[in-house]
Amino acid sequence: MKYILILLAALISQGQMGVDAKELSPREIYEMTSPAVVMVMGHPDSGKGGTGGTGSIIQADGVVLTNAHVVLEEKTGKPYPRLSVFLKPARVSGDTKADLARMVRAQLVAYSVPLDLAVLKLEGVAAPLPVIDLSDSDRTQIGDRVIAIGHPEQGGLWTLTTGVVSAEVDNFNGVKGKHVFQTEAGLNRGNSGGPLIDSGGHMIGVNTAIARVASDGMPIASISFSLKSTVARQWLREQNVASEEMPASSMVAPTRAAAETFVIPAPAQQPIPTPRPVAPNQAPTPKTARPESQAMPVHPLRTLPAPRAYNLDELVSERSKAEADLDGMISEMRGRMKER
Repeated sequence: MKYILILLAALISQGQMGVDAKELSPREIYEMTSPAVVMVMGHPDSGKGGTGGTGSIIQADGVVLTNAHVVLEEKTGKPYPRLSVFLKPARVSGDTKADLARMVRAQLVAYSVPLDLAVLKLEGVAAPLPVIDLSDSDRTQIGDRVIAIGHPEQGGLWTLTTGVVSAEVDNFNGVKGKHVFQTEAGLNRGNSGGPLIDSGGHMIGVNTAIARVASDGMPIASISFSLKSTVARQWLREQNVASEEMPASSMVAPTRAAAETFVIPAPAQQPIPTPRPVAPNQAPTPKTARPESQAMPVHPLRTLPAPRAYNLDELVSERSKAEADLDGMISEMRGRMKER
């Protein structure tokens, strides 16, 4: 009888654990986390070109985590002089003007090229903003379900894709401490810097690289890589940036890649007036990341234009031109004021 009671207690305990560990549906995860996902654009002085990507709000006062290559100019390797971040509307309609109406400026706080990480601070936003939980990726294993949210080119803004963790790779591309998940969740240029989320709604990776062409030219499908959140958490702590509920436990030792981090000093004066504050629940307010791995042949997946699809390069170029025109107008106004 004693052994039967022990067995029943164990079964009840396992049942309770199963309830506690209940997986959320992709819809539930999207509704819970997508408000904390943003679009990030970098703009050059020339008003031509630029890049775009995805980011995640990890602090309610407007701290955003993304990829370094989203905010760095590819030719120079230097940060873009202007960064625009777009907050998610209440409903994504496919109309880019409406979907990207909630635009705010951002300042680059720090970035690491080896880890391909960057942290931004939004300006003029009304806190608290929605936040995504940057969790501990050590609990995630091969075969676990994951979802990604981002802005894949020729697709839709704030797109959800699903898959599983396919493999784990330590010291990715020879960078010590750069540990990644491989996943077959659909990622494309425009997803870079966005969150990889587990079935509990926790961010366990930063989507970083895609493989699309093998060395012999053959196409590759469903091979994408996400930097583990444990690595990102350690790097953020070294920058004195802590995401919501980031305990000191489970942190790893500093890496060589982290030592090559660039910290951006806060500007003494903003060259352009800070935009009007944006409330977190305000009605809708504007590429995404490109292939990230330099050691791996990558290229954007070509697809036929689809209804409601947006052109990433065109969108970034239009925004860069608008930024340059605004700077020119402000300079002209300042010149006239001095003449008076």
